[in-house]
Amino acid sequence: MIRKAHQMTVTRKEHMRGGDGVTDILNIVQPDELNHARLFSQITLPSGAGIGEHAHNEETEYYYILEGTGIVTEADGEQTVTAGDVVVTGGGATHAIRNDAAEPLVFLAVIILDD
Repeated sequence: MIRKAHQMTVTRKEHMRGGDGVTDILNIVQPDELNHARLFSQITLPSGAGIGEHAHNEETEYYYILEGTGIVTEADGEQTVTAGDVVVTGGGATHAIRNDAAEPLVFLAVIILDD
């Protein structure tokens, strides 16, 4: 399968997982086309937006930061992430991410289902 850029769809969600503002989700691969995963998307958080705290049970989520600066909240506190950083959350752990910077935060998000 080859997915051309013009075939990808964008979904806009307000207050994603209880976070602030709007989240734009570019569905690189549609969920019903994924095997052993449930998400493969590029997510954009404009300034002031965020994804609220949520858990990953029986799955692992990867955020690969493409552009901008974000604040990730995990059980051990908050950390700043920038382009090239990877956030891995699974095993029932929780996380949240927000953009306090002026420029958009853009990252690749992939959720792999655990066996």
